[in-house]
Amino acid sequence: MMAKYKQKSFLYRNSLSVVFISLFLLALAAQAFFGWREHNEILSDSGVAETGFLSYLGSGHFYAATFENFQSEFLQMALYVVLTISLRQIGSAESKDIGKPEEVDRVPDPTRPDAPGPVKKGGWRLRLYQHSLSIAFLLLFLISWAGHLYGSYREFNEQEGLKHKPPKSIVDFLQEPQFWFETFQNWQSEFLSVASIVILSIFLRQKGSPESKPVDAPHMETGK
Repeated sequence: MMAKYKQKSFLYRNSLSVVFISLFLLALAAQAFFGWREHNEILSDSGVAETGFLSYLGSGHFYAATFENFQSEFLQMALYVVLTISLRQIGSAESKDIGKPEEVDRVPDPTRPDAPGPVKKGGWRLRLYQHSLSIAFLLLFLISWAGHLYGSYREFNEQEGLKHKPPKSIVDFLQEPQFWFETFQNWQSEFLSVASIVILSIFLRQKGSPESKPVDAPHMETGK
């Protein structure tokens, strides 16, 4: 099977991931640069010496801003992967069919010559593998949530120090509204974006996109 794929160039075969990773790195670099400038403005206004760019990359300000976005994205994907197993939306390109089983629900066949290794080996490897996507997103969410907490906690105490206030413990910080405000303002936007594509794909189309139904598909046809 790989032979037919190799007839295309590496970039053609991987263009979607290459473009999105490139956009991610560009956006992250821009975020770091402008976050560094904003952070230095805050320090300057408080009469504190500005920090260098490399030092900023290890600051709570950078960690909090970065992981605050990561964790909401990974939560969105984890919930999306898990909830689309059993929940339906009639007419949506993002839903499984209302009345018939889907290919993704079939029993794994270990005799397939191109089946992944865990499928052929069966047992605990197969049980873990068949839930590996949701597990991966859940772990990425938890790691990102912890990174956001760490960065937000450091940034909070740095701001408290600029006001000549004593630092707080992380337990006390978790009782502050700041961290939870940052968390839920990101979560709500992710939930809205998923709801938007689920509902809008019922009635709207984009020719050529796998995230859309065929242009001539009826509104109440569910799935792609």
